[in-house]
Parts: sequence; C-alpha cells; structure tokens
Amino acid sequence: MIGQATINIRPLQQDLPLDCESSRPASGPVIPCITCQKEVPFSEMKLHRLSCNGTPMQESEREQEGGQSEENDSETALVSDSVPVRPETSAESAVVPAVIVNEELDRKETDSEWKLIKEPTQAAKVFKENLLREHATGKPLRMKMDVRDSEEDRERELLLFYKQQQEWACPLHCTLVGDVAIGEGVMRYFMTTIISKLQFGFSLDLGGMGQTLLFEGEPDHLVPAASEALIESNLFRVAGRMLGHTFLHDGPHVTGLSPAVIHVLFNGDPEMATVVTEDCPDLHIRSIIELLEHEDLTPEQKDTVSDLSMSWDLPAVTKTNRRWLHNKLLLHAVVGRTMRQIKQLRKGLKDVMVWPLLTSRPDVVPLLFPKMAEMQFTPQMLLEKITWPVEDSDDEDFDLDTTCRITGFLRMFIETASSGTLAQLLTFWVGWEMLPPELRVEISGGTLPTSSTCFETLKLPAHFKLYMDFEKALVAAIKSTGFGLV
Repeated sequence: MIGQATINIRPLQQDLPLDCESSRPASGPVIPCITCQKEVPFSEMKLHRLSCNGTPMQESEREQEGGQSEENDSETALVSDSVPVRPETSAESAVVPAVIVNEELDRKETDSEWKLIKEPTQAAKVFKENLLREHATGKPLRMKMDVRDSEEDRERELLLFYKQQQEWACPLHCTLVGDVAIGEGVMRYFMTTIISKLQFGFSLDLGGMGQTLLFEGEPDHLVPAASEALIESNLFRVAGRMLGHTFLHDGPHVTGLSPAVIHVLFNGDPEMATVVTEDCPDLHIRSIIELLEHEDLTPEQKDTVSDLSMSWDLPAVTKTNRRWLHNKLLLHAVVGRTMRQIKQLRKGLKDVMVWPLLTSRPDVVPLLFPKMAEMQFTPQMLLEKITWPVEDSDDEDFDLDTTCRITGFLRMFIETASSGTLAQLLTFWVGWEMLPPELRVEISGGTLPTSSTCFETLKLPAHFKLYMDFEKALVAAIKSTGFGLV
C-alpha cells in the first residue's frame, strides 16, 4: 500500500540541458532591431533586446531626451510647489480633506460669530451681513413701482411682490418708474412705504371696511386685526415677509405691538402671556370684560358677560369664578382670536430667514418690534401724507408766492428735522404720535403756528420772510402748550 512503501519519482527533464546555450538553433525570419538596426533572427530578438545599447547617435538622442525629461520634471516640481495638485497617493489624499474640513469649520465659526457678540445691535448687524453675503450671487429681487399710478395700484404692486415665494436674502433692486431717482434712496423709499402701510393701513379695501388695517388697538398694545378676509388671503404671512425684509435691509420698523403678541409670536406659551385690558382692541368686548372687575354685578350685567363667555365656550359667570373668567376672556380676546394671524406672521419671518437670529437672541426682538416711544419717524412718512394748499380753496386768499414760500419752509423743516422733532410735530399736528391717513396744511393770517387736531390741520402764518424766523416760531409752538386746538 502507499502508506507502507516508499515511492521515488524522478522528473523526465532531470537529464535534459536547460541552459540557453543548449537551446536549439535560431529559427524564424531575420528582422532588423529597432534600436541598433542590426538584423537578428526572430527567435533571438528577445535576447538581443536585453543586451542592445544602440548606436552612439541614438544614445545622444536618448541623452537629449533624458535632459528634456529632467527639465520637464523640474518644471513640474516648481509648479507643484506653487499650485496644489490633485493627490495621487493615499498619504497625500488624507491631507486635503483635512484642509477642506478646516475651511468649513472656519466658515461655520464666522457664520455663528453673531451668537457670541454681547451687543444685540452688533449681533444683528453681523448676522444680516453674513446672510446677505451668502446669497449675494443669487437671483436678484426686482421691486418696481410706477409713481404715476394711483395709491391703490402701488399697494397692489407691493402686495403682489411679497406674495411670491422667493429667496428674500438675494440682492434687492428697486426701480421707481416715472422718477429719475436712483441708488440707495429708492430702496429707502420702498422700505419706508412698506412699514408705513403696515403701521397705518392700506388704502385698498381688502376687508370690506374701507381702509385695511393689519394691526389695530392702542399704541404699544397693537394686535393683529381679527378679520377673516385678511386671514384667508394669507395677508399676515405677507406682512411677516415685509417685516423681515425691511429688518434685513436696515429699514424702519412697525412699533407699538402688544408684548403679549410678541411673546406668543416667538414660541412663548400663550397661557404665560401677560395680557392687560388695553391689549383688547374691541372696545365693546373690553367693556364687557371690565364688568368682571366690579364686586357686584346686576342681573343684566351677568347676562351680558355670560353671553360673551358662552359664545367662546367658557362657563357663565358666578361669584366664585369671576376672577378666573376675567383672565380667560381677556386671554382669548387678545391671543385666542389672533393665533392664526400670529402663525402667519411667524411663517413670513421664517421665509426671510431671520428666524434663527430672533429665536437664538431674544435681546434682538426689541430691535424688530420697538415700542411706540422709540418710534423713528422719517421725513418721507410725513411728506407723503400731507395735502398741500391749492389756489381754489375756500380759505383766506393769499398770493401764490406767499403760499409757495411758507409751504417750502415747512417742507425744509420736515426734511431736516430729527426723528424726535418729527414726533413732536406730529403730536402738535394731530394730537398723538400716529400718522393719520391725511395731514392738512393751511395758510393763515395769525402770528404763530397753530393746529386743529380734530381736523388734523396745521395752520401756518403767512408773514414769515426768512426760514430762520419760521423755524424758530414752529419749534416754539410744538414744544409749548396752548397752540394746538382740540
């Protein structure tokens, strides 16, 4: 068996010569070597190529080629030292991603730098600059308005522009058709117009009430209007885009919003909102809620309160739930009836991409929604509301030169006045720091400027010849009492 016997196997080639010399004679056709041009049998060409060095001429050519290749190698080395070359080895390829990651980290650190800045104004500035720079190469936004159109048509153009879904941080190009104005002044005009419409209302009849107010109520207690037509038209989302867009471009702001609305707008708990009776814009509802502040209610008053509470799915008033019902009714009147509007405003702010700043930095929110006391009036806001005197008016007769001189003095005063002075002028003119739909100007034969606040009319004396005298008299009037007629 194989396991019990030794078997020796000898290769058949053991006694055969294996060296090259013992190989059989060369065979095949004779062909010239491409290096030395020597004719060699085809079967020996492989061995000849191993020992062939070529002719001197070919060697010199090879040396020249070698020199050129060395020069090319040196040039390549110089280029590789100055310009990054795509890595070919795994060791080199491991370095480049690290560089890319470092660049991305640096960019992220720059983008989040605003979170570390203590001053809210500077933090907002850095955030807005980063956002605008990030979208600087995007498709420009083109806002156009024809100054020759009616006010309603211009408002339609604005609403149509902000109803479109766009990248709102892209470059903004504003054009006033029919006007030669160009540059930053045109954009400032647009931003002022937008905030003026949000603050004081649109002339368009969008809710069946004549003028369209998006925010209603007392100063520093404004809440979104409870209009079903405005909600269904998604107009508050448009308003949110307007607010965020003007904020992004350092424009003016809507002022006087209720702190309770601002609290809920930025994801605050509605039950934790601080609501006061002044936040309720409906005077009839407010008067009913105020009845609960009395100790005793007549049967008629109880019925009135109960009718309101039950219409809002709340229980009727009793002696034990009066305080609780007061808070619930007030909360629903201010927050409950405006939740859909607030959600639309929030969506509009998110569309403009300023939401991360406002939620990460609560100290920036007062910059977007300042109080009425911090309102910054601009000359354009007042000038666009003024109705200037005309020749065929029923007032006292004054020649055209006098009328033009005095109205020119007023225009110069408004254009050069500070925001605080303009606020004082408006208070003197109409009785409070809110722009009415129209401001009237009359020329009178008096000694000092006076006003009729109920008619929103400013009466300017015609005897002034120098602007210095006019300015002195007007400043004295707006800073004193007794000149405005209620």
